[in-house]
Parts: sequence; structure tokens; C-alpha cells
Amino acid sequence: MSIRILIADDHSVVRQGLKMFLGLDPELEVVGEASDGEEAVSKAKELQPDVVLMDLLMPKMDGITATATIRRAQPDTEVIALTSVLEDASVVAAVRAGAIGYLLKDTQADELCSSIHAAAAGQVRLAPQAAARLMNEVRTPENPETLTDREIEVLRLLAQGQANKEIARTLHIAEKTVKTHVSNILAKLGLQSRTQAALYALRVGIAPSTSANTTN
Repeated sequence: MSIRILIADDHSVVRQGLKMFLGLDPELEVVGEASDGEEAVSKAKELQPDVVLMDLLMPKMDGITATATIRRAQPDTEVIALTSVLEDASVVAAVRAGAIGYLLKDTQADELCSSIHAAAAGQVRLAPQAAARLMNEVRTPENPETLTDREIEVLRLLAQGQANKEIARTLHIAEKTVKTHVSNILAKLGLQSRTQAALYALRVGIAPSTSANTTN
């Protein structure tokens, strides 16, 4: 089954380039395009994509706001932020809004495809330097609800970079059950994304920082 993708960018040349790159992977299907944040929210609601590639600087509604809106309404849709410049403030804001990852627009095609596959599988990937910055900037919940032992196990594996299928295999449970646990974890902690949950796990010591799955 293909991974359904919505591309949100205000430059048509960028959208066409992304479509060309993604078309090289038979498991990826671009189901729609949006030229501003408002259209991205509308198209995401209409098309229910697995992954949204979200430009952060767009007219009408910026990508950060659009990301937060989509994640609140559609927790099963993952968002990857696309930026021209890697700015700390933008990265932090994107993760706070619920993005599972972020990429620069000069990312190689194979890395872009790999990141989309990872996002669709619920796999958190954090560059070491980015993880360190985000740990300092992304607030942890003040009074989080207590997680069950099973939820802590799922969170630890999630923070180690395991995808839902891998977590299911490790814990000998169904992948659908893993998704339910992840949803419960996010709700209890008041977080918007797996990336935020992974950072929480690293910060409070549920998972060692050296075990986080990283990418360059």
C-alpha cells in the first residue's frame, strides 16, 4: 500500500521538483498540492494523507500554524517541516506544533524518500545537534498523567527510533495496539507528536540520549 503525500509550498517550482523526486519511489503517491497554509489545512482534511511536506514560510497561514492545526484535527497524519534555512527558532516551533521531522530543501532525493517512509511508520529521527537544542527548548509537561508500564515500554522504544512495526515485534503485540498506546501517551503528556514524546523520554531518562536514532 502506497504512502499518500500532500505537498504544501507556495512555490510551484518547488512543488513540481518534489513531485519529480517522489515519483522515483513506487511506494510514494502525491495525492495533492497546496500553495498556502490555509489550503494545506483544507486539503489535508479532504485527502487524509499519511504525510504532509510542509513549507514553513507561506502566505495566508504560515506552516507552523498549519502544522499545529492539522495535527490537532488529524493525529494520524504526520507532518515533515521543509525549510530553506535551519534556524533554531523555526525547528523548535515546528516540533512544538507537532512536526515529526524537518528537512532542508536541498535534501537529497533518497534522504527525502527515506524520511517520508520513516514518518509514515512513526519513526522518530533526530540529528544529534538538533536533539540537544530541542531538549533545551521544548518544554516537558508540568503535570503529566502517569503512564502505564506498557506505555513506558512503547515510549522507550519510540525514543530509540523504532517504527511501529518494530515496536510491535519487540513487545509481541499488534501494530494497531502500538498506535493506540502512542495516541494514549501523547494524550496523557499533552504532546502533539512522536518527536515531542521522544524528547520527553530523553529528558526524563526513560531512554538514554545515546540511544536515539539519528540521521545527518
